[in-house]
Amino acid sequence: MSVFGSVLAVSAHIGCRPTWDCEVCGEPWPCPTFRAVGRDRLDGTALIPVMSSLIPSAIRDLRGRPEGPQPPEIVRRFLWFLPFNDEEARAVALRMR
Repeated sequence: MSVFGSVLAVSAHIGCRPTWDCEVCGEPWPCPTFRAVGRDRLDGTALIPVMSSLIPSAIRDLRGRPEGPQPPEIVRRFLWFLPFNDEEARAVALRMR
């Protein structure tokens, strides 16, 4: 089973495009439940490729929405387990657009 599949099997909290809200709790995804399961069950390095692969779609879906997050905020949201500062998150967002 994939890393992402392992987390989903435990939490069932998955994001729904194009809003990227959790289908179970309605919170912005990855929601607190998903984050807790991912952090408790997986090494962050295993999550990096999985969560990074979702960022370009999330940026396309969320950018420009009224009161929606900016690309650097999306990067920090999806890679919550990495300590990005503003400059680093902006650089990652530019590469992932």
